[in-house]
Amino acid sequence: MEAQFIKRFHYCLFLLFWVSISFSQVSEDMVTIGAGSYVPLYGTADKKPVYIKSFLLDVYPVTNQEYLEFLKTNSAYRKSKIKRLFANTTYLYEWSGDLNFGKLNPNAPVTNVSWFAAKEYCECQGKRLATLDEWEYVAMADEKRKDARSREEFNKYILSWYEKNKTYNNSVGKTFKNYWGVYDMHGLVWEWTFDFNSIFLSGESRKDKDTDKDLFCGSGSVNATDLMNYAAFMRYAFRGSIKANYTTKNLGFRCAKNISN
Repeated sequence: MEAQFIKRFHYCLFLLFWVSISFSQVSEDMVTIGAGSYVPLYGTADKKPVYIKSFLLDVYPVTNQEYLEFLKTNSAYRKSKIKRLFANTTYLYEWSGDLNFGKLNPNAPVTNVSWFAAKEYCECQGKRLATLDEWEYVAMADEKRKDARSREEFNKYILSWYEKNKTYNNSVGKTFKNYWGVYDMHGLVWEWTFDFNSIFLSGESRKDKDTDKDLFCGSGSVNATDLMNYAAFMRYAFRGSIKANYTTKNLGFRCAKNISN
């Protein structure tokens, strides 16, 4: 009986060890975002809140080094091989080669990556892109508050970043750690979301003759619940101006993941 008890005890210790290791691996690169609700800037004239389920989110945006590792086993997304359907001609524009990011900072966020490429990267990690609402829900937090959107200092910080040049060259993790434990939601790069164009408005829907490229401001401002929140308005306007195969030097991404029941 004593030997059997000791055997079971050791087995329990073994399980606890591996559970703790697994948990630490998740917690190092992802954090849990608690469920909640918020009123988004767009499309809610009645100001009804949107409910967000709990999910996991990367602590940092994906870096050049991490994207390089992805390309080593996913040759179809290398600079010289990716189809124009999935990325335009500026895809990984500053990379020196298919498996060489050249003089770029390895710890800086990877940019000049299309939505298709970002989506594929996340799926290869067993993850996904965050939805627009999930991203905005996390992004409204400052260091101490879940929702800091009404704070003038918070909005000034975001707007001051928009005026800075080449922040995409900075290493990840150099901005503030927000309420959820996430870095770089503001101050580094714009980020793709799964449904980035879910509020996109066509010229026809506005009953005018504008082409898609003329909707940069219109797509972000129609149905906005708070037009004074220019920091958020600029994000929606930017999203409304791009397509899934577009790439720019200040647009990166991070991954999310569902929480298993």
